[in-house]
Parts: sequence; structure tokens; C-alpha cells
Amino acid sequence: MSDNATAARRSAIYLLDQILGEGRLLPECLAAGALDRLAPDDRARAQRLTLQTLRGLERADRLLDNHLNRTPALTVRNALRLGAVELCLGEAAHGVVNSMVEIVGRSRKHGRLKGLVNAVLRKVAAEGPEAWPKMRVPRMPDWLREPLIAAWGADAVAGMERTHFAGAPLDITVKPGATGPGEALPTGSLRVHDAGQVSTLPGFAKGDWWVQDAAAALPVRILAPRAGETLLDLCAAPGGKTLQLAAAGATVTALDISDSRLEKVRENLKRTNLQANVIAGDALEHQGQYDAILLDAPCSATGTIRRHPDLPFAKDGSEFAGLIALQTQMLAHAWTLLKPGGRLVYCTCSLLPDEGEVQIEEALDQHPDMTVDREALKISGVDQEWITPEGGLRLRPDYWADLGGMDGFYIACLNKSA
Repeated sequence: MSDNATAARRSAIYLLDQILGEGRLLPECLAAGALDRLAPDDRARAQRLTLQTLRGLERADRLLDNHLNRTPALTVRNALRLGAVELCLGEAAHGVVNSMVEIVGRSRKHGRLKGLVNAVLRKVAAEGPEAWPKMRVPRMPDWLREPLIAAWGADAVAGMERTHFAGAPLDITVKPGATGPGEALPTGSLRVHDAGQVSTLPGFAKGDWWVQDAAAALPVRILAPRAGETLLDLCAAPGGKTLQLAAAGATVTALDISDSRLEKVRENLKRTNLQANVIAGDALEHQGQYDAILLDAPCSATGTIRRHPDLPFAKDGSEFAGLIALQTQMLAHAWTLLKPGGRLVYCTCSLLPDEGEVQIEEALDQHPDMTVDREALKISGVDQEWITPEGGLRLRPDYWADLGGMDGFYIACLNKSA
């Protein structure tokens, strides 16, 4: 048994405890240093195990419930869940079972349950790999599934859940004139399957490209920045769109309320040798006049579950109303920062119409000098059936299913009267 494998598993169980017990998002845990003591390979393994377990949680629980008379404490249950997922995905039973027994056995609080862990996981090892592929695709929790069915229908939501369960490959955006690894997608992004350690891929260290989901790359393509324009990227972190704007030769101001999150933007600007004025500040207080604005508004992030399966477990939808109100405020303020004749792209990585289609419908009613630009959405690789009645672009995880899906996004390009 590898000590490194056990350390990665122990860290993954801790992350599961934080997500499922404390309602913390995985990025929040990582930013707090949850994996800092691990070597890079073990950090990657711990994250992979955490994500795999969250994606397969429903199946794991169904298997485990067959062998449990009562629900054990969360940490023990998460050890069993992690072990069950690994076993059903083909990991060697000896290593998995022994590792989980050791982890639980060393716990002062739960050590007496190591025998239970051993017995249950050995039963899962015998039955699970055959049963696993016959079980239904794990579903989103009802608080999210029900409004999505109301918006898009049961068949579409089932397609999204299949994409979520499959996970997300790595998408990258390449600097003009550079090259990168992977296969070209219809919209121009490159997709890398089984990427492994990102920093070791060709061209990363040279700054030839950056990680960015193909859907997340479209707002800037729709904004169509031009060299010499003054552009504002509101809510800029983690910075993929800032890099796109800067690579077009524009004069870019990247604003975000979180200075710690902006540090990643600064690092990527340095790595890619691109320039932007990076400012930590409140978008609702920012002043200035710009030729074009990109507003990637704070949202539920429900469109990113294929990459962030922690989200439906760490959230419960209670923040939706506050986010929708904030989006309305931000869009109204951003409109005052746009020069006459300018253009603004509003986008959210949400699957909820209230954070996309409805926002634009209401904004068009409230601002007489605002018009929606449908022509801006007619770019290579975009299916015109994705354009919505009010003139925005609706992207969903079940689109491009045969290619590995995409993040859910809503994007609208708005023009201001001269």
C-alpha cells in the first residue's frame, strides 16, 4: 500500500467532510490550504478522488445502504463513499480497502469502526463493479433539478446530468499566433482529454494559452474587442476573459472585489506576457467611461457543475434571490459606465433564466437607449438555434454531448445609442 495514496485519500475525505458537512465549496477549501502539505501529484489525486466521489455519490450511497444497518458518522461514511467509488471504477480492492481501514482506524473518534469499513468495502468490492454501470445516472438535488426541468424540460435536464456525471475535459484558449495541445472545437477553443498536470502541457510555461471552458470563451468573442479600445472587465477573476481582451490589443481594466482572487489574474498576465490594469474594488462604486464593457456577473454558477460537482452539495438555492438583485444593480450601473455608441456583453454561468433571459428582458424595458445585438451572436461554431427570443445566447451542458459538453452560460450583447 502506498503511503502517498493513503495521504491523498485522507485529504479527499477531509474535503468531502467540508463540502457535505460544512457547505464549503471545493475552491474555498483549496484556497484555505487544505492540500498544501501534499506533493503536487498527491494534491491532484486528492482533488480527482473528491470530484469522482461527488459525481458518483448517489450510486455509492445506494450500494453502501445495502450493507449498513445505520448511517455512520459523516467522516466514516465519506471514507466508505470514496472507497466504493474507487472500487467500482476499477481500483485494486486490496489497496483501497486497506487504505480506508488505516485511515478510519487511526481516528481517535472513529477508530472502533475500522472493522465495519473493512467488511462493507469488501462486500462492495465483490458486488459493486458489476452493479455500478447498471445504476441510473446520478441526479441533481431537487432544489436545483425542479427549476431546471421547469425551464428546459425533463429530457434536457437528463442530458445535463449525463454530462455532469461524465465530467469535464480541459479546454484552453490560445493566444493569437501561438499553438496549444488538444483538438479544435467548433468555436475555436482547444479541448484536451485526460490532460493530467496542466503545467506540464506544451506551451503552458511559455504562456501560449490559458485554461478556459469553451463556453466561457464566447462572451469575449461576441464582444469582439478591437485594438486601442478602452475595455472594462467587471468581476474579472479568475481572469480568462481579461487575457482574451488583452490579447486583442485593447486597453483593459480588470476589476474584481476580491484582491486575493485577482492574484491569479496577475500571475496569468505575467505568464502570458499580456497587459491589463488590475484593480480590486466594488463594481457598484467604480467610475469611468469605456468603449466596451464585459460584465460576467456573480451568479449561482449552476452551469459549471460538470467541472464543479461540489456546487449542488454545498449550496441549497437560498442565495438566488440576492444574486438576481445584485445582477440587476450591476447591469444598471455598468450601463452608466458605457460611452454612447458603446457595447456591453452581459453573461452568467447559470442555467436559470432569472439570471439570464429575464434579466435582459427587464433591462431592455428599463433602458430606452439599450438594444440587443443579435448579429453579434452569429460567430463560427454557434448554433443559431441557441439564440433566445429576447436576443441572447443560451448555452447548456447537454450541448456538444458527443464532444464532452460545455458549461452552461447565458450571453447577451447590448448596444448603447450614440
